[in-house]
Amino acid sequence: MTEFPLKEIMSSGGAEDDIPQGERKTVTDFCYLLDKSKQLFNGLRDLPQYGQKQWQSYFGRTFDVYTKLWKFQQQHRQVLDNRYGLKRWQIGEIASKIGQLYYHYYLRTSETSYLNEAFSFYSAIRQRSYYSQVSKEDRPELVVKKLRYYARFIVVCLLLNKMDVVKDLVKELSDEIEDYTHRFNTEDQVEWNLVLQEVAAFIEADPVMVLNDDNTIVITSNRLAEAGAPLLEQGMIVGQLTLADALIIGNCNNQVKFSELTVDMFRMLQALEREPMNLASQMTKPGMQESADKPARRENPHKYLLYKPTFSQLYTFLAASFKELPANSVLLIYLSATGVFPTGRSDSEGPYDFGGVLTNSNRDIINGDAIHKRNQTHKEMHCLHPGDLYPFTRKPLFIIVDSSNSVAYKNFTNLFGQPLVCLLSPTTYPKALQGMFCADIPSSNLNCFLYS
Repeated sequence: MTEFPLKEIMSSGGAEDDIPQGERKTVTDFCYLLDKSKQLFNGLRDLPQYGQKQWQSYFGRTFDVYTKLWKFQQQHRQVLDNRYGLKRWQIGEIASKIGQLYYHYYLRTSETSYLNEAFSFYSAIRQRSYYSQVSKEDRPELVVKKLRYYARFIVVCLLLNKMDVVKDLVKELSDEIEDYTHRFNTEDQVEWNLVLQEVAAFIEADPVMVLNDDNTIVITSNRLAEAGAPLLEQGMIVGQLTLADALIIGNCNNQVKFSELTVDMFRMLQALEREPMNLASQMTKPGMQESADKPARRENPHKYLLYKPTFSQLYTFLAASFKELPANSVLLIYLSATGVFPTGRSDSEGPYDFGGVLTNSNRDIINGDAIHKRNQTHKEMHCLHPGDLYPFTRKPLFIIVDSSNSVAYKNFTNLFGQPLVCLLSPTTYPKALQGMFCADIPSSNLNCFLYS
């Protein structure tokens, strides 16, 4: 329900009978839209995270209600101020929810233009100081809303390579956290300080700057620009196979990350995307240009971003991608994960005898970058072995293994004769690169090329 009972709100502005019927209806309609929007937004977490069709109609309804709510509060601001007691932080909360919708729609569709829409709403909150009065209220939960807004805004700016804005936001977030911990003796002080440390390390992990002739900084991007598409080599035919789906998996120990995005995942996901376009020229209604019956053609391959998934989670998403892979399409699996090595020698050399890469478990991590199975008579169960991927070679598959045990996939067998590529990272750093890109393990070996 809304934060204030309707009757109490109206009574606070004077006798209820003195309130014009039109204004009473305005407050009632606003409360209905606000409650409906919260109900739909909370329902988003119940949607399946995998699959490309089940969620679209629900997202469309949620966008529709939030669009109505946003326009309604703009058109009736004076009445809502006087009769409802609408506060600026409540307006900011609505805008923040819309920004979150656009960001999650980007995650679901891989359409980078939705990042621009999320940025627009988040930026408006900051420019209009919607959360500025929160610090004057003795309610720590409101301050946490503001801190979470900053964290989400930083993620969007990182994905859009707006590093100048990121640095300003980090400074503001640091000040807000300092004020928050000073005013309220809360238990989450350590967690918020960890957020600051993570984002600072994330920014430092991409230190390369390009300067123009006039010494101004140029922001580089790993995304594909319209004018930057490489030309086809002579004899190549367009359209034989298309990259349609990708699983980007990050499960390295001690790797720099922010939110649930490691540096490796961050770089690779951008390498699979085109630069954002102006969304206004592509759609007429937020969230409605793709219907459940006839989805629009996506310029970018659909992606799942999995941070430290368990084996069952990884296999579930992999099976969903495999099931929905269109004809003449390729599934890409990017594994940036700690190596799992076998102990002792095996009499056989099968797809489960060389170890693989780590999947998440609740066990303690042993030896930092390498996990060894404790019982030599059994295979490591919290591991993605090469043999685990064999069933999915029934369709075209592109596997990238970025791991200290990438050699486990060296003899990957093509059982079904479908197109198969296995790209493996080196297991040691070239001497020329040691100390340049790989200090303190900011990222894995293979994607160091994305610096250039």
